[in-house]
Amino acid sequence: MPTEQSRNTMPQDEVALSPEAQLEQALQQAAEAMATAQPEDGEAPPPETIGIAPPADEELQRQVAEMKDQVLRTMAEMENVRARARKDVEESSKYAVTGFARDIISVLENLYRAAASVPEQARAESPLLNTLGQGIDMTLAEFINVMSRHGIKRIDPLHQPFDHNFHQAVAQIESAEHAPGTVLQVMQAGYVLHDRLLRPAMVGVAKAPAQAAEAPQSVDTQA
Repeated sequence: MPTEQSRNTMPQDEVALSPEAQLEQALQQAAEAMATAQPEDGEAPPPETIGIAPPADEELQRQVAEMKDQVLRTMAEMENVRARARKDVEESSKYAVTGFARDIISVLENLYRAAASVPEQARAESPLLNTLGQGIDMTLAEFINVMSRHGIKRIDPLHQPFDHNFHQAVAQIESAEHAPGTVLQVMQAGYVLHDRLLRPAMVGVAKAPAQAAEAPQSVDTQA
């Protein structure tokens, strides 16, 4: 069993090196090997060997190139892993309140109903109802601002084209005044958290009247 002193005197080769350190070490070894391969005392190499690298140098250069390629691939993969991790953290932070948002939108809808239950005419006739209505309106406005700051937005698509990404059609309403697919009634408002749907808007959409759809086409019988 190695003692504390033996562990402290372990050779540096047993310590794990980073890919960058391994590349630097390989390049240094290659430089030393090529330096020792140079002719001594200034002697020139034979003419027939000029331009031909010794087999040992070729193998060393191949190993250095392979290690460099491996280090570059490792660094690229590490950067991809860091990018994916950053994206996962951003997604988690951005949509962390999804469950809370689904629960709180029912409270906001109740505030909308409370504000609509005190009409303008009743407010004008009763100072008490007017004060109550103003309090509900102020609370609703502040609630909407808080929700908006956290990326929660209400979908009320009345008189807008139907969008299957955010709307759910639960009824069709015949209308000759509106283009088919236009939202004519909103039974329940929808909500989104940033760009993610929390709940779709329940709507009724326009369709062409049955008489117009069943009307026979006139045929020109005069030739």
